[in-house]
Amino acid sequence: MLEAVNNVLSAFPGYVWGTPLVVLLVGGGLFFVFYLRFLPYRHFRHALEILRGDYDDPNEPGDIPHYQALSSALSGTLGLGNIAGVAVAIHAGGPGAVLWMWITALVGVATKYVTCSLGIMYRGYDSNGDLQGGPMYVIREGLGRRWQPLAVFFCVAALFGTLPSFQINQLTQIVREVVAVPNGWASAQHHFTFDLIFGLVMAAFIAYVIFGGIRRVGITAGRLVPLMVVLYLVSTLFILVVNAGRIPHALDMIVADAFSGRAVAGGVLGVMAIGVRQGAFSNEAGIGTAVMAHGAAQTREPIREGLVAMLGPVIDTVIVCSCTALAILVTGAWRTSDNGVALTNSAFQQSMGPFGGWLLTVIVVFFSLSTMFTFWYYGAKCLGYLIGAHRQGWYRWFYLALVVGGSVVSVEAVVGLITGFYGLMAVPNMIATLRLSPRVAAASRDYFTRLGRERADAAG
Repeated sequence: MLEAVNNVLSAFPGYVWGTPLVVLLVGGGLFFVFYLRFLPYRHFRHALEILRGDYDDPNEPGDIPHYQALSSALSGTLGLGNIAGVAVAIHAGGPGAVLWMWITALVGVATKYVTCSLGIMYRGYDSNGDLQGGPMYVIREGLGRRWQPLAVFFCVAALFGTLPSFQINQLTQIVREVVAVPNGWASAQHHFTFDLIFGLVMAAFIAYVIFGGIRRVGITAGRLVPLMVVLYLVSTLFILVVNAGRIPHALDMIVADAFSGRAVAGGVLGVMAIGVRQGAFSNEAGIGTAVMAHGAAQTREPIREGLVAMLGPVIDTVIVCSCTALAILVTGAWRTSDNGVALTNSAFQQSMGPFGGWLLTVIVVFFSLSTMFTFWYYGAKCLGYLIGAHRQGWYRWFYLALVVGGSVVSVEAVVGLITGFYGLMAVPNMIATLRLSPRVAAASRDYFTRLGRERADAAG
């Protein structure tokens, strides 16, 4: 019976992340690109002006500034998906999966712009009377109460899709194998005690952050995200410099394999599905979780937050994931039998020796913790929507228990559950976004008309 359940859970994400979901995410993103006439792509400079605080006003409704909202959203997407997930995509789909990740990210710019603009446009009040954002509020406030089942569906899916089990399990594994076992702190066969102690330490640190609410998450993410991104980029750029002569061949493999599908039985569609799935995991465009983080921004201008949010897929997938992919390809590590974080670790150690393993371990700690901070916030908000905001504090204790539990148990079946429900979150989010996109187009015309007048007045 247990084996049958494990088989069902393992197959679950394959059914969810099939062709219909790929069409919904990529096709929906392409619709936004052309429907908005490439508008988001023409305003990256203005997005950076907003991000650096030129338009911040602490008196406007919301909890955190634009920069912290983006940092909080990035802390949820910049995680093991950028390190282990890219490796999984290459292992399963070959180098060609990387091209489909890039395509997902580029169309995801438009998707993030629309979804997160709606996240501000249709904020609603929770049972405590506090202003909140997220797909469930977009559905309720933007589409009406009769669409409530769609909002409930999103929240239920998010409660499973944002569990911390995979993050803490992979984090414990790499710390144990790179640090604990070589130093005699744990044996390869008997490591329960080390895993438990490590899980308790991580839970204590996570508790310190999440008990401070979204403001402390925003402050912590604002400090942690730039540090971990710079550290990771410097590390992977060193690998690329050492193997500079192999970069053209790696790029050639990415493009050629994307349309041949030699690496997987599913052919081109198989490679596409793997790349799109990992791209969505990486940058979250269309899934809906980032809408909750950006919905906490202090602003009355929905379009401003949409512009800030659209930077996420560029930072997350086009920059960070590309560095991981190229590091794996130029070192030849992708041809080994390793998978996940072990594959990325192999690429680091081939170019840096044992120091590379230690360095990657530090980076994985940063990336995993940042994701777990934000995933708690997403889960708590969804639980609060379902049973009342005054009860969502209970989720902290449940979440911390999952952190400790995930550090000591095998989570293969749980990963299938998380992966599948993460994909299901996109269904209600994209349905609502597609229906409400004309309102974002109208708000965009109004905003940029006013912005043009303001700039003309300032120049005159």
